[in-house]
Amino acid sequence: MRDHYDFSKSVKNPYAKKLKKQVTIRIDEDTIEYFKELAEDKGMPYQSLINLYLRDCAQSHKDLKIKWQ
Repeated sequence: MRDHYDFSKSVKNPYAKKLKKQVTIRIDEDTIEYFKELAEDKGMPYQSLINLYLRDCAQSHKDLKIKWQ
């Protein structure tokens, strides 16, 4: 290792705005199974699929209609 590193010509990470944040969320088991099966059909990780779905909801400003009984 060097004693000194020169970062004067460094460049900011262009992907820094797209970094993901780890969170803990409680999701029903049947919902997880649904996304796991769908992700397997699509050939991608189920967490990535859930992220894509939630991002689509956020970008299109989808509104959930809830009726309490």
